[in-house]
Amino acid sequence: MKAVILDAETLGNGVDFSAIEKLVEDLVLYDSTTPDQVDERIKDAEIIITNKVVINKPALENATQLKLICVLATGMNNIDLATAEKLNIPVKNVEAYGTPSVAQHTLMMMLALATKLPVMQKRVAAGDWQNSSMFCLLDPSTIQLAGKKLVIVGSGELGQAVKTLAEAFGMTVKFSARPGKTDDPRPSLNELLPDADVLSFHCPLTDDTKNLLNADNLKRCKQEVLVVNNARGGVINEKDVADALLAGKIGGVAADVLPQEPPKNGNPLLDAMNEGLNLIVTPHNAWTSPEARQRIIELTADNIKGSNPDDN
Repeated sequence: MKAVILDAETLGNGVDFSAIEKLVEDLVLYDSTTPDQVDERIKDAEIIITNKVVINKPALENATQLKLICVLATGMNNIDLATAEKLNIPVKNVEAYGTPSVAQHTLMMMLALATKLPVMQKRVAAGDWQNSSMFCLLDPSTIQLAGKKLVIVGSGELGQAVKTLAEAFGMTVKFSARPGKTDDPRPSLNELLPDADVLSFHCPLTDDTKNLLNADNLKRCKQEVLVVNNARGGVINEKDVADALLAGKIGGVAADVLPQEPPKNGNPLLDAMNEGLNLIVTPHNAWTSPEARQRIIELTADNIKGSNPDDN
């Protein structure tokens, strides 16, 4: 079999591709692929391996040898799934490859917001501590996570991992009902908001979760609530959340994801970063530990093996 990886550079340096190389006769690696290069690079391939390169209907119809598409991520929105199904081309993704890394990143954000780290770092850089009449800075005061209530949206493997870590800090954890599910007996997010000290999102972006946290239900929140979004950009309404933070109506915000990545056209959270707020934005790097990136290759190799009965 001939396989092509269209955007190997998205996995970074130090990734070992040998688990895939052992399963195919020919593996061609491209660091990146532009839209006008796709057709030529996949025309003879039996397996396409891609992270973010778009594989649309014309590309699928022109790839006459194609037997399998492997996505080096959980989301498959870059693949024309309807056309792939019509052509009987399986599309396989990878899941839960970065659970420890993303859970760790989530707790880092909670701890940083609770200790007002973004604000304190700026105050030290500005000389406030150096010029203080006391040995410490008391403003703004920090938040002790022990005894606080964490509400998680998304009770899958990642949400459960965050629950375990949060409970180690003495937090009480509740999961909201799955948005859009009328038969879920758990309380809805709106019902849980008034008692939440921290909100953490770990759900997919769907019609039911888009703008899940917005100007209307932010009014239900405590003034000091901390908001963490490591799910997908758009699950929280970034403008509404930024406005609430600027107005002092919530206590802090951290996000590793934005609706457009990279955010070439700006974003309300990025626009607010120079305002001295309790605000953290990281560049979609919660998943990027070497262990998580290598796990993507291992799971992709499993997907290729599972598609070939002769290898089982």
